[in-house]
Parts: sequence; C-alpha cells; structure tokens
Amino acid sequence: MSFQSNTTLVALELRNSVWLVGTRLAGAQKTRMHRISAGDTAALLTLFKGLRPNQRPSEDSAPIACCFEAGRDGFWIHRLLTDHGIAAYVVEPTSILVNRRAKRAKTDRLDAEGLLRVLAAYLAGDSQICSMVQVPSPEEEDGKRIHREREHLVQDRTRLENQILALLATQGIRSRPSLRNWERDLAALQTGDGRKLPPRLAAEINRLRRRLGLVLDLIRELDAERDEVLATAPDDPVASKVTALRSIYGVGDNFAAVLAREVFYRPFGNRKQLASYVGLAPMPHQSGDMDRDRRIGRAGNARARKTLVQLAWLWLRYQPESELSAWFRQRVGKLQGRTRRIAIVAMARKLLIALWRFTETGEIPAGSTLRAA
Repeated sequence: MSFQSNTTLVALELRNSVWLVGTRLAGAQKTRMHRISAGDTAALLTLFKGLRPNQRPSEDSAPIACCFEAGRDGFWIHRLLTDHGIAAYVVEPTSILVNRRAKRAKTDRLDAEGLLRVLAAYLAGDSQICSMVQVPSPEEEDGKRIHREREHLVQDRTRLENQILALLATQGIRSRPSLRNWERDLAALQTGDGRKLPPRLAAEINRLRRRLGLVLDLIRELDAERDEVLATAPDDPVASKVTALRSIYGVGDNFAAVLAREVFYRPFGNRKQLASYVGLAPMPHQSGDMDRDRRIGRAGNARARKTLVQLAWLWLRYQPESELSAWFRQRVGKLQGRTRRIAIVAMARKLLIALWRFTETGEIPAGSTLRAA
C-alpha cells in the first residue's frame, strides 16, 4: 500500500483486558484515543466504520492503514482486518528506533502515538524506520506446531531426567535406574553410606519416572504425526523440502522439519537476506580507519539458529569428506575453545546457504553424501 494524503492511520496497543486504539484522520495533526475491551472485534470494526462517516456508496473507500506490534495475540487480528479490506501491518517491536536517553516516559498512549508516527513514516517510504513481520498463512503457521511442541517436550524430558539424577545424587547415587527395568533397578539401589533408598524419596522418583514416560510417549506420538503429514501431502512444496533435506546423510527428521518450516518456506532474494533472517549475519563496524565485522546479530529466528549450530557439529561427524568439513579443519586445525566456537557459527552460516540452494535448485552440497534410497 502506497502512502496517500487521505490515508487514515490507526495503531492498536494490545493489552490483556483493554485495547487502546489511536486514530489520526487524513490531514489531521491530533490523535484521538479509543478504549475497547480486549478481543471485542465487533467494537473494533464499528470503530473502523466510523472513520468513514461521510462516505457514499458510490465513492471509493478512503484508505485506512492499521498497525500493531507482534506479540502474544499472534496474527489473527491481522487476518481479521485484511478480510474486511483494511491494510494491516505487524511491527517487529525490537526494530523500532527509539530515543536513546537513559530515561524516557513510557505509557500506552505514548506507545500508540509512537506507532502512528512509525506507520506514517513507513508508508511514506522510510523502510528503515522499523521492520514489518511477514505474516504466515494459517497453513504455514499450523505446520510449525509439531516441531515446536516437540521442542518443548524435549525440554521437559531433559528437566525430568536431570531432576531424577539430582535427587539420586543427594544420596550418593550417580546413575539412574533403567526405564526398561525400573522396578528391579530402583529396589536394588543403595545410598552412598549403604542404606536402602528412603521410601518417600523412592515414591517421588517413581512419580517423576511416570511423568517422564508420558513425555516420551508424547514425543513418539508427535514423530509419528510428523511422518504421517509428510506421507499424506507429498505435493506440498514445504513437505517436499523436508523430504529433500532428510535425504542428506546426517540431517535428521526433526532438523529437516525445523529448517524447512521455519526458514525455507519463505522466499529470499539472496544469501545475505537468508543469513540475516536466521540471525547469522555478522554486524559490520566501521569508524574512521576501523572496518571489521563484529559478532553475529542474533536478531533473527532463534529456533532455526540453534538448530543450525547443532547441525554444524553433526555435519563434521557425518559428512567428514565434504568441502565444508574440510574448510573447518583447515581453518581451525587443533585449536579448541573460543576459536572453535566462532568457527562453527561461520560454518553454520555456510551450511545454511548450501542447504537453501539444495532445496531451491537441487544442488547437492559439495562433497556430501546422500542416504541410500
């Protein structure tokens, strides 16, 4: 949508109980504030309708542009407004330029007025004033649910396992009973001073084991659902990319799903845009005679970035003959510590670009091997 002098600007400041709606009519300098109950879409649409009080049916609709910050409300408001012919924008909150003074006033009214200024500048052509979120379709958003839920379950699994080990460590026991033979192994445990495990502690550990078993069952259920989705939608472009990534030796099913549904489902113009979206692009620092790259920005998709760094370590193990692994060995050699961690991030960026080209053009990463059919 191009900025026009007769564009009415609207900013939504979303809160749990009340929404503050700031409006600025075309050509006006004053901002009006309206309060509606959170989630009251009928009142919101009525408010938008009231912004065109003198419009005749034969006249073209006066343009209205609305924006709000990305947050816990997701994208359903954007879809609602778009379905009613209202241009909606979702602002990335951390990208808004703000006053750098140490202390500044902070109220919902000031935030709404700030969003109106940002929206006006963005529509006037200032694309550096903020970043707008590319809203995914409902299908794309729903496709991310499986691997995101699985990630939370894996965190629960790790937490429960560590909790069991910590309780056993308080009694001088350094190993956890096997889940296959839990009752037998738990009964045979002895504390570091030769006593049997206290009954209350054994009961608590057993309850933790039952919760751990439920989490493991849910993870297996999600893995089966993920495979079923790929089998029932072979013509889906994103599912095809997941299948293609799984064909590379060393790229697991979950890693392939995360990369395809978090990153490769979006179009990218070049590799710099791709690395910037994931947060693996270095930050330039130039001042006078100084011109160098600092650490990565980390302003992109944290889930995809973590997955890529993990995959880079696995790539060294499962694809040792590839050009990327050779580059890493030549660059790092036998060095350890910080140098090795910096180099693995650089390799993760190169691996991201190589996998992106593979999903888009079929170009196999140089020197890598594929799984047997």
